[in-house]
Amino acid sequence: MPRDYSLDKTPPNAMRKADRACDDAWIRQFLASAQIGHIATRWENQPFITPNLFWYDPERHEIYFHTSTVGRLRANSERFPEVCFEASQMGALLPSNVAVEFSMQYESVVAFGRIRLIDDPEEQRRALYGLIDKYFPGMQPGVHYRPIADSELKPTAVFAIAIDSWSGKRSWPERARQSSDWPPLADPT
Repeated sequence: MPRDYSLDKTPPNAMRKADRACDDAWIRQFLASAQIGHIATRWENQPFITPNLFWYDPERHEIYFHTSTVGRLRANSERFPEVCFEASQMGALLPSNVAVEFSMQYESVVAFGRIRLIDDPEEQRRALYGLIDKYFPGMQPGVHYRPIADSELKPTAVFAIAIDSWSGKRSWPERARQSSDWPPLADPT
């Protein structure tokens, strides 16, 4: 780490390698297509991470997902509402002729914010329909499937993460760095 990089003086969304940082438009686009997100919560000093489907709403700048009404994620978030969210995608593995240069293509988003349980049935429906539309675009309630009934909302906990800050990162080189001091690798293509 560079000598001037102080973790106690750096915001959580700061990036050491600015050349890999992505702007807000890229982050929004990435969240619209990323398949799985991970929600990090805690109970006292014990961290937990939960993978989940999610929907990012750019109008409200919130991330939505749902779980069971009883469980670790709900208990943790009710006690400690500060959370971290992550979504990532991996591309190709990149071999090198130098051990420390083996790499991979990747892109990711990390967001920090506060989580809340949504109580309002109409807001719950909005979030759940947003999730369905993300993963099953073009399918409409009342046309392709039965609309959400009040009784179906009772066993479902719908959450929103209000985003305070975020960062996006992308590293997608065609090849890993190579050394001219060692026999070159054959071109993988």
